[in-house]
Amino acid sequence: MNSLLYSLAKRFLFCLDPETAHTLTLSGLRVAEKLHLCSLINGRRIDDPVTVMGLKFPNRVGLAAGMDKEANTFAAFGHLGFGFVEVGTLTPRPQPGNPKPRCFRCIPQQAIINHMGINNPGIEEGVENIRAARRFSGVLGVNISKNESTPNDEARVDYLTCLRAAWPVADYITINFSCPNVPNLCELARADSAADLLAALKSEQANLVGETGRNVPIVMKVSPDMGETQIRELAKVFVDCQLDGLICTNTTTSRDGVENHPAAAQKGGLSGKPLYNKANETLEAFAQAFQGRIPIIGVGGIMSAYDAEAKIKAGASLVQLYSGFVFKGPQLITDCARRLRDMKRC
Repeated sequence: MNSLLYSLAKRFLFCLDPETAHTLTLSGLRVAEKLHLCSLINGRRIDDPVTVMGLKFPNRVGLAAGMDKEANTFAAFGHLGFGFVEVGTLTPRPQPGNPKPRCFRCIPQQAIINHMGINNPGIEEGVENIRAARRFSGVLGVNISKNESTPNDEARVDYLTCLRAAWPVADYITINFSCPNVPNLCELARADSAADLLAALKSEQANLVGETGRNVPIVMKVSPDMGETQIRELAKVFVDCQLDGLICTNTTTSRDGVENHPAAAQKGGLSGKPLYNKANETLEAFAQAFQGRIPIIGVGGIMSAYDAEAKIKAGASLVQLYSGFVFKGPQLITDCARRLRDMKRC
């Protein structure tokens, strides 16, 4: 899609509330995918194959979870140029999320505040949608979490339920225990709780490998709002449990960079440009602790190809886009993928 066309589309969509714009965009992409028009929007995908977690990614630029919540548009996103797409977050049972309005743009700051509350159709419908989709040539991640109504001491059951359900259709599975919009969820990121949860997940992973003959890597997604001690303790847990991959990071509860915007008073997680430095600091800390033992996917505040390059230099193997895709459009996918390909050649 050339810059003029995207500018016109963005102008229209930004006149709508964020959720309505999101719904219309996904509906339009599904129609475009069925009519084989997605390649006309953003051209061919940049070819830059890389193997991470034993999976071959067509390129190193992915779409973060939260965009395709119902897992019914990922094929279209693949045709826009993403090398991998992460769908969800999905929970064992459907849940409506928090009351509306629950998503707010901070346009001058290129940021989004969301208080969605993991609204989703449930893991069963999500898996059905994946099975019904057209063939997807990229890597598919499925992001899972517990239901809000499930107490933390029973969260393991929810995660295991989703792990088993997603196993046949996912290339990797992400454990979301860092969403700030679900009460008390981030308490699962305490080292002792994380160790118990991850031990159960890795045990079930081994059982499923034995039953199915295929391995599906388990990835954890962490918050940017952790101190040095918690990062150090979690890193040890992840290494000891032989975690397959880490996503740095989820959204932040901080309002640094948007404090003067009217939406700053709203509840929710902040994503976009103001998250960039905070996410990179968390990424660098985990990369230093891991020393190459666990691959990292860098996400948070990527607004340019050079931002994506900085994530790789900080220790990431792959990157994901979300808010940058909203504000910059499909061209950002191509720019990032091309820059990372050229960076590798240098």
